Amino acid sequence: MTDKPNSGVTRARSVRIRLLAIALLPTLVIMPVFFMVTAANWGGRFDNLLIAKVNGELTIADQFLTQLLDKSDLQVRAVAESAEFALWADSGQERALEGLLEAERRALGLDFLYYMNGDGAVLSSPRFARTDTLAHWPVVSQALAGVGASRIDVFAREDLAAVSQDLAERARIKLVPTEAAVPTDRSEETRGMVVHTATPVNVGRGGALVGGVLLNRNLEFIDTINDLVYPSASLTEGSVGTATLFLDDVRVSTNVRLFENERALGTRVSAIVRETVLEKGEVWLDRAFVVNDWYISAYEPLTDSFGNRVGMLYVGFLDQPFRDAKFSTILTFAVAFAVIVLMSVPIFLRWARQIFEPLEGMLRTITRVEGGDLGARTGVDNTGDEIGRVAAQMDELLEQIQERDRELTRRVAARTKDLETANQQLEATSRQLVVSEKLAAVGEIAAGIAHEINNPIQVIQGNLDVMRLELGDEADRIGTELQLIDEQVHSIFLIVNKLLQFTRPDEFAEGMEHHRPADVMRDTIPLVQHLLNTAAITLQLETPSLSAVAINRTELQQVLINLIVNAIHAMPEGGALTLAVDDEAGGVEVTVADTGVGMTREVLARIFDPFYTTKRGEGTGLGLSITRKLVELYDGSIDVVSEVGVGTTFRVWFPVAEDK
Repeated sequence: MTDKPNSGVTRARSVRIRLLAIALLPTLVIMPVFFMVTAANWGGRFDNLLIAKVNGELTIADQFLTQLLDKSDLQVRAVAESAEFALWADSGQERALEGLLEAERRALGLDFLYYMNGDGAVLSSPRFARTDTLAHWPVVSQALAGVGASRIDVFAREDLAAVSQDLAERARIKLVPTEAAVPTDRSEETRGMVVHTATPVNVGRGGALVGGVLLNRNLEFIDTINDLVYPSASLTEGSVGTATLFLDDVRVSTNVRLFENERALGTRVSAIVRETVLEKGEVWLDRAFVVNDWYISAYEPLTDSFGNRVGMLYVGFLDQPFRDAKFSTILTFAVAFAVIVLMSVPIFLRWARQIFEPLEGMLRTITRVEGGDLGARTGVDNTGDEIGRVAAQMDELLEQIQERDRELTRRVAARTKDLETANQQLEATSRQLVVSEKLAAVGEIAAGIAHEINNPIQVIQGNLDVMRLELGDEADRIGTELQLIDEQVHSIFLIVNKLLQFTRPDEFAEGMEHHRPADVMRDTIPLVQHLLNTAAITLQLETPSLSAVAINRTELQQVLINLIVNAIHAMPEGGALTLAVDDEAGGVEVTVADTGVGMTREVLARIFDPFYTTKRGEGTGLGLSITRKLVELYDGSIDVVSEVGVGTTFRVWFPVAEDK
């Protein structure tokens, strides 16, 4: 009964929480979720509008570039079809024709203008240093074949120098290290991007009239695009519109600024934009890092007359002012929403209180009844509404509950007592059954092992006695070996007895013997000498201790053999084995250290578990487990330190035997 009052309080709080949730759910949950979804949707649409805007601006810039190419084609064609050009071309007066080409070049704002006749001779303005490579351009070869064209081509430094050294120098731009760009070993861009126009000539000896404008550092060209795409008041306050012409990934004409009055010529586009536009040939419409800030950007690839992607056309505007405007708008709506919520919540709470206060009164009555006050009543006036009628019916039911609660309590107490008694008996019986079954199984296994091992041991012992009789005096010659066989047969007999004793620990009682571990260590070495001889292992023996311990000699020897054999197996390629017996802290410490392969932390944590072994197909996994049990049986301790590739050290400590 002690937990029921708390249960009533919990129910009261639950009713209040539910009523408050009903009252406030639309305002504090549904409306905020709706607001966040709307804000996220509006933000997405806003970003899409920015992308659509920059896409339209890229279309305008592309159309301007196309018109520039068409205009160049018309201008050069007009010169080729002019009466003055036809007059001088027919007359063959080269000096007059060169003068005409120079005048027209200046008038049209071209960087070069030349006439290649049908025989391949070239008259140029300015006079070219070389003319042997001009015909390899597709626009020139097409014009010689009778088809005019205007394309964007990339001239190597040698091509520009063939026109004029001044043109080659104007094209040269030093590269500026740029954040997020693809790493490069180049220090400057020496190529030039040229509007390359050629039109066929149908007078005189025929041929082609070819003109070109260098776009590197052509600030008038790029500023015209920027003014066309971003006229005054076309962007939000604080944003800046930019346009750029790229040769490969290098800005060769731009109004993007490094500083207030320095244009970002020689800076490079980011690696991700380069991959998308130049390598994949796709149009980029997204945010991008431009020199030193983020811009809503649009990039499209530019191809030359050979059909190769050689550069990009870019337009974009600063992203941060738009993001600030979007954040400001969302923040304004959020503040307005919060104000509305703060004003409406008190009204909703007042309405909810008129409902949950009578209900809480009834719940408090139930809590008092559950606490033992069976005479408690609701105290709510029957006003005729639903809550009043429920309160009156509750008072009637409390009379019935009072009697039923007493009866139910008596029955539950009696049944609980019976169940507890039955559970205790069942648990005790189960534990006894499990222990009995385990002991019976272990006893049967141990008895079977003892029987199966003792039989061949007796046969070995019997045949050993027969050998002594048959050999007679000759047996003395191998007396040491026969004695070792006797000792080991006896050790096996003791091990079998210990296995039986392990299943009956309460019956184990054996007289203690005092032995010096140093002596036992020296006597043990001959037993493992054959293993030491099979590998290049250097043995170091240190036994300065003269103290004795109370332990069965055979069991101590079993501990030492287990540790030494494990150390030898850990050094298949040879190494150093150190065996030491020292006096240490009121006892004797035996150390077995090797320089073998070592053990990982995972293996080290399990080496004393029964049947755990790392010698696949060779070991049983019982050696170290039995070793630890023997050590602890004589109040000793064993610990191990190991490092992979360095080696392993076992330390066994026994208390010094008391004087007899």
